[in-house]
Amino acid sequence: MTDQEKLLERLTDKDAKSACAYADKLAAESRESDRFYPYLDDFVALLHHKNSLVRNRAISILAANARWDSENRYDALIDDFLAHVTDEKPITARQCIQALPEIATAKSNLIPRIREALKNADLTGYRDSMRPLILKDIVSTLQKIAEQKKKI
Repeated sequence: MTDQEKLLERLTDKDAKSACAYADKLAAESRESDRFYPYLDDFVALLHHKNSLVRNRAISILAANARWDSENRYDALIDDFLAHVTDEKPITARQCIQALPEIATAKSNLIPRIREALKNADLTGYRDSMRPLILKDIVSTLQKIAEQKKKI
């Protein structure tokens, strides 16, 4: 089994606690080095996984790797990422929205697309109990991005 296959197997493991801990480790390491950047396409593929917990893991790892993107690969993958602003699972939508400032910091050229996705997010598909939480995340993320833009 290749390192790549092992990595993907661990991220999609049925033991959610173990897979989540591994994803957290990968995201933390990705904030320190570009070791996992070569697996970017694999992480993008996980955004389409049927299990929302796997999508959550991919979101956090992708956000952490944005800082290493000297090849501008995020320009092509951002639409796949932004599709999860309104993921069918509200927790995944929140995870995506909360991860966007990290991408915006690393890839300021994507800020207009990120803002547009947040401002146009249709939250009507979520339960009344979740809608205000997601809206709060959107407002918070837009504020963080605005603050970051001032620093640029």
